[in-house]
Amino acid sequence: MSDFNENPLVKNDDKKPKIKVERKEGEPTSAFKGASWAALVIGVAAYLIGLFNAGMELNEKGYYFAVLVFGLYAAVSLQKAVRDKEEDIPVSGIYYGLSWFAVIVAIALMAIGLYNAGSIILSEKGFYGMSFVLSLFAAITIQKNIRDTQVARDRD
Repeated sequence: MSDFNENPLVKNDDKKPKIKVERKEGEPTSAFKGASWAALVIGVAAYLIGLFNAGMELNEKGYYFAVLVFGLYAAVSLQKAVRDKEEDIPVSGIYYGLSWFAVIVAIALMAIGLYNAGSIILSEKGFYGMSFVLSLFAAITIQKNIRDTQVARDRD
């Protein structure tokens, strides 16, 4: 007969201990990985939804889309170059310099575009700027998480 607090209709197979996947030393937590991906999805989605709904010309929308894609690539490339250099993995000076240059240019293009946009009100400019920065930061964080996970698993 089952105990007083147990449901007799539920099988007792679920009382077996669940196997917990251990996190390796130096590996980011699942919560941090999830938060990083959520930040990227939210940042890019907000930016793109804002662009889709904006009342600007199609060539203007294309400019802001290209700046976002360029900025995301440049940020990931810079994170990789900085990390490689820190871990004594050979990085050419030209690639390292171009990575920094690309990030600076992407941020400058966004700032100049928003400053000169006459068809966008100030609150929209802030929205695009913040979603752009959130997306860049999230892309860098995801690249770091992937790299940290690889390093932690390769150690064993």
